[in-house]
Amino acid sequence: MRNLVIGLAAFVVLLACDKIDELTKFDITYKSEVTIPGTVGVDLPFDIFTPDVETNSESEFEVNDTRKDLIEEIRLTELTLRITSPEAADFSFLESIEVYISAEGLDEIKIAEKTDIDPNTGAVLDVDVIDVDLQEYIKKDKFNLRLNTVTDEVISSDHEIEVSSTFFVDAKILGL
Repeated sequence: MRNLVIGLAAFVVLLACDKIDELTKFDITYKSEVTIPGTVGVDLPFDIFTPDVETNSESEFEVNDTRKDLIEEIRLTELTLRITSPEAADFSFLESIEVYISAEGLDEIKIAEKTDIDPNTGAVLDVDVIDVDLQEYIKKDKFNLRLNTVTDEVISSDHEIEVSSTFFVDAKILGL
């Protein structure tokens, strides 16, 4: 009987820890805008840089009841490109894209890519993310994204694109 009570107590403690652990996991979403200029050469790679993205990580962590020093990992879970202008445009002009992140004092690394883009993709493109811990980049005050793109057709007008990225944050439980 005593072993049953101890086993039941251990189960309840583990269940409570799992519930608390879920409270220290959350997403942070960032949006930025880039412009792909019209009349870019076909089959030539070119780079597009986002403006600096302010992380506001201190306040994001505080809202989620954690601190920078308690973060275990931050991973990109979703990166979506959406054409906002011209209105009827789509991603049929794009052959491939690679997305890199950089921040002050840190090396630039690839975080997402999409090759052989379907010409019927439409105005929204989900880019395949690369599983890498990005906590040092998001803990900085700001970061920058670089899009390396290759087109497979000429576009005649500038394309305004919204870059939306979602990062999964996992922090330590109660600082343990």
